Amino acid sequence: MNRALRTLTTTAVAALAATTLVACGGSEGEASGDGLLAQIEAGSVTLGTKYDQPGLGLREADGTMSGLDVEVLTYVVNSIADENGWEHPEITWRETPSAQRETLIQNGEVAAIGATYTINESRSEAVSFGGPYLLTHQGLLVRSDANDIAGLEDLDGRILCSVTGSTPAQKVKDALPGVQLQEYDTYSSCVEALRNGNVDALTTDATILGGYAAQSPGDFEVVELEKDGEPFTNENYGIGVQKDDTAAVDAINKALEAMYSDGSFQNFVDENLEGGVGVNEATPGDLSFLES
Repeated sequence: MNRALRTLTTTAVAALAATTLVACGGSEGEASGDGLLAQIEAGSVTLGTKYDQPGLGLREADGTMSGLDVEVLTYVVNSIADENGWEHPEITWRETPSAQRETLIQNGEVAAIGATYTINESRSEAVSFGGPYLLTHQGLLVRSDANDIAGLEDLDGRILCSVTGSTPAQKVKDALPGVQLQEYDTYSSCVEALRNGNVDALTTDATILGGYAAQSPGDFEVVELEKDGEPFTNENYGIGVQKDDTAAVDAINKALEAMYSDGSFQNFVDENLEGGVGVNEATPGDLSFLES
C-alpha cells in the first residue's frame, strides 16, 4: 500500500476513554505470565504511554487518554484479542517517561509501551519491538520571535533542551560540540523552560514538537532539521515488549498490518495530527534500518 509522506499539524483531539482497573497477569501461554498475550487473554492489560504529549499520548483533565499512540495501542490489543477469539481487554494506562521505558518493561510493570518509542540498537538489546508503525524526523521547537534559529548550524553555542533518556539532543551535540544540553524529565518541562527563556530551543521528533506548537498558537514554531539536504534523523516508532517475546512481536505486527489495510491508521492520523509535521507509514517487522 502507499507509504507516501504525509505532512500533518499536531493538535490533540478526540479523547479516548481509559480504564482505571489494575491489570493482572494471566495464565501461561506463548508469552510469559505477565507478558502482553497472557494479559490480553486474561482480560486486563497494562499499557504504557506518555501523558504529556498532545496529539500522541495525553492524559486529559478528566482522566481520559487521547492521542495517536493511545489509539494505536488500543487497536493492537483489541485486534490481537479478536484474532484469538478473546474478549477485548480492559486497559490500564501507565505513564512511561523516556528514561524509564526499558525498566518498566523488564520489571513487568507494563505489558507493552507505545510512547513515541524510537527503535534503536541499544534499546533493542533490552526489549523487543513490534513495528515500526510510524516514521518521523527530528526537529526543533523555538519561540516565534527567534528569527536567528533556522537550522542545525544556528544551534552552536546555544542552550538546547531535551528529555533525560531520549536520543535527539545527543545527536545534535555530536554534530555540534558547542551546543549546551539542558535535560528535564518531561518535554512539557522543556516547553516551559523555552517559554520562559531559560533555553533557546527544544529538540525531539517533529510529531511531538508540532503538538506543543498547536497547544500554544503563535508562541512557538517548528524548525525542520536537515544535514546535507536530508532529514537529520529518521525516527521509527515501535511498540516495546519483553525481550525475546516473539509471539507478542508477531501478533503486534499482524495487528499493525491490519490497521494500515483497513484505513484505521489514516483515521487516527486525521483525528490527532493535522497538516505541517512529517508522518510516514512504516513497514511492521522491517528492522533493517538498525543495520545501516
